[in-house]
Amino acid sequence: MISARGLAAHEAGADLVPWDFERRDVGPGDVQISISHSGVCHSDIHLVRGDWGEQEFPVVPGHEIVGEVVAVGADVTNFSVGDRAGVGVYVDSCRECANCVAGQSNYCLEGMTGTYANPDRRHGGFTQGGYATTIVVDQGYVVHVPESLDPAGAAPLLCAGITLYAPLRRFEAGPGKRVGIVGLGGLGHMGVKFAVAMGADVTVISHSPEKKADAEKLGAQHFLLSTDQDAMDAERYGFDLIINTVSVPLDTNVYLELLGFHGVFVNVGLPGEPFSFDAPRILNQGRSIVGSMIGPVSQLQEMLDFSAEHGIHSEVEVIPANYINDAYGRVIDSDVRYRFVIDGSTI
Repeated sequence: MISARGLAAHEAGADLVPWDFERRDVGPGDVQISISHSGVCHSDIHLVRGDWGEQEFPVVPGHEIVGEVVAVGADVTNFSVGDRAGVGVYVDSCRECANCVAGQSNYCLEGMTGTYANPDRRHGGFTQGGYATTIVVDQGYVVHVPESLDPAGAAPLLCAGITLYAPLRRFEAGPGKRVGIVGLGGLGHMGVKFAVAMGADVTVISHSPEKKADAEKLGAQHFLLSTDQDAMDAERYGFDLIINTVSVPLDTNVYLELLGFHGVFVNVGLPGEPFSFDAPRILNQGRSIVGSMIGPVSQLQEMLDFSAEHGIHSEVEVIPANYINDAYGRVIDSDVRYRFVIDGSTI
């Protein structure tokens, strides 16, 4: 077994504290990564605080992982010691269902194996995540992180980045398409960067007027204040695609009215309670409401290569390990622009 140290919660709602634990040995198809940076995702906080039901503890969160390959198994062909590598939201899947065979393992019909807090279907026990010194992952769920990307700014791309990149690609954001990004946080700011780089006409839709300056700085061509009813009315039928990134309840009907013919409302946020809509809102103009959950490993690699080509990274605040509990509090208070990233050397 491989000795590791991480930041772990030992019960729901508890602070994260240093914890020594063991990783499995490197198998024939495995890659071991020495973790240099690990992003802090809001979903980490939800799980640690018990917001999503019963959970096995202790748990080491973290699924936005960047580091250096330090060992590879005998059957590994795509990675070498010294490569910069990354791991995202999941580390395994059934590999046999229709979705896995089709290259969409993030939608595994048996359920993907999350990077942390999931039963490990092949090795037993529960997975432990990236707030740690090292991790061992099957090569099929590891990606190359281009050397031109800043490793700290690249870490949140492994979750926040792919979460926005996938629906933008799916619905062909680009020249001639008007895209609205609801919310300008850790997810939303990545949506703006990607949509602008793809050539779309981009509007940030927010209830906070102070976000306008940031929206413009990130490259958005327009800003729409959702509490300004006259401005919202003026944009009726004006969008081809709207992506909702916020994790609080909102009136979906208001945003559906902004969509034109065959417009699509994509939900990637996790508000924690159901939202409703009036059926005529989607019947009118043949609108659609869809969900999107990260992307497969192949698209994760595509997104990182696209980011390197266009100089895209997450806006981050790098923190030492001993600041993590304060960082959680600041995330809850929306006091971060736009993602915290743990310096792995401080764990």
